[in-house]
Amino acid sequence: MSVLIRGGTIVTSTGRYVADVFADGDQITAIGSDLDNPADEVINAQGKYVLPGAIDPHTHLAMPFMGTHAQDDYETGTIAAACGGVTSVVDFDMQQKGESLLEAIERKQSWAEGKVAIDYSLHPAVTDPRPEVMEEVQKAILDYGTPSFKIFMVYDFRVDDATMIKLLEQTRKYGGLVQVHAENVHMVDHLNAELEKEGKLEPYYHAVSRPNIVEEEAVARAAKMVEMTGSRIYIVHLSSKEGLSKVKEARDRGIDVYAETCPQYLLLDEERYKEPNFQGAKYVMSPPLRSRESNDALWMGLNSGDLQVVATDHCPFDFQGKKDMFGKDDYKKIPNGAPGIETLLMLMHSEGVVKGRISLEKMVDTLSTGTARMFGLKDKGAVQVGKDADLVVFDPNLKFTITQSKLHMNVDYTPFEGFEITGMPEKVYARGKKVAEWNGEQVDFVGEVGRGRFVKREPFERF
Repeated sequence: MSVLIRGGTIVTSTGRYVADVFADGDQITAIGSDLDNPADEVINAQGKYVLPGAIDPHTHLAMPFMGTHAQDDYETGTIAAACGGVTSVVDFDMQQKGESLLEAIERKQSWAEGKVAIDYSLHPAVTDPRPEVMEEVQKAILDYGTPSFKIFMVYDFRVDDATMIKLLEQTRKYGGLVQVHAENVHMVDHLNAELEKEGKLEPYYHAVSRPNIVEEEAVARAAKMVEMTGSRIYIVHLSSKEGLSKVKEARDRGIDVYAETCPQYLLLDEERYKEPNFQGAKYVMSPPLRSRESNDALWMGLNSGDLQVVATDHCPFDFQGKKDMFGKDDYKKIPNGAPGIETLLMLMHSEGVVKGRISLEKMVDTLSTGTARMFGLKDKGAVQVGKDADLVVFDPNLKFTITQSKLHMNVDYTPFEGFEITGMPEKVYARGKKVAEWNGEQVDFVGEVGRGRFVKREPFERF
């Protein structure tokens, strides 16, 4: 299969230019003016952008959590991703008690086998840090192709500070990257107990139980451990102005603290929890939505480079039957998470680029090029000869209203219902094969389930 994309504006992380792109098989093989390569498909992309496919490095597909499991499995989740212009995902792989890291990886690979519509990789999450597991970190980095490791500072499966230090030391030696969910568990537990005593158990109090200081303290403490070990860390789903200030403070002192944020923390605020009839439960996620002041600070953090990546934390639970299964009378029992894998690119273009909050080049960097570099996806993330032909022909003028019925995520709501979008994927290619296409009203999946493959990633290289 070959495709020739003529006359589009190729966007990189540092600029843009008009050229033709030719892909033969899986890879981009030529970029230039007036290419005459014979092709199975020729596209006139004049007036359109040619973007590298977005990479979502923070998803939870088929994840068991809080008495249920995420709605999207590897098939529905990667179909939805493709329809949004996401051509690779790095999914979290929660180690179960007694498992080795390899066993955890092989378990999730078995769930993905024959189902993935786009390429994927895995981040092992270390939740049972036995000595032999800590020793296995070297193999995970150098042999398994999974050089990034998730740890939690909150929840029952959190690790203690001593374990974090050991993991930071191991990853420093071999080129790994520790990712941390940074919230102070003791503050959260204390506030949960106080709110329960006062009978304050509606969805709004989920946000009250996890104020900005909870994230701020945990980010600061994690940064100190990085400083002590000389290692590096990546803060997932950074949500608050205060948390960002601690990231910036560490980076200004030369400490390798990297961070991502998500569209929900850029575009939604804590007033959503006050929606009537339990609707606020749709936004119960951890960390919670913050103030508009934090929204604005995070946009500034993207522009300044203190935030390097935008991901989704896609972890969908139906509003009816999952969010309300146990949590009607207690916010602590509402499954934490929200859908977002399909709306990532369209939101960042429409709400970020079109509204002047970030440049088009910054969008490409934080969704594709920088993400590929951060996570060792050496064949992904750029429209460049030799890279995988993960390409989005993007019409910057297409209009679309986000509504659950026109999306493909296997969930009964979207937190971005009603957002008026300017700019949509027109055609999406994953390793040179068309996987999604605009039909005049929405994007349809036209790819092949099972064609996606597991990608081994390279060890971390310092920015």
